[in-house]
Amino acid sequence: MNSPDTSGPTAPICSAKGCRVAAVWVLVWNNPKLHTPERRKTWLACEEHREHLSQFLGVRGFLKDVVALEDWEEQQA
Repeated sequence: MNSPDTSGPTAPICSAKGCRVAAVWVLVWNNPKLHTPERRKTWLACEEHREHLSQFLGVRGFLKDVVALEDWEEQQA
């Protein structure tokens, strides 16, 4: 699952496989076996898939934070 390109004119969509719904959450994660401790990757989630994607990352110890997309975009500006 990859984060979609959010630089285009369309709204960001959920990263769940096959989902085309607008994202409202950013799941911030890091795989410590592959990434340096400060590196952060993101998946986007709609309301329906937030819990599922969070659990997927959480049981692997990858999930670092879940942030509302609106708040994430403000932090990145």
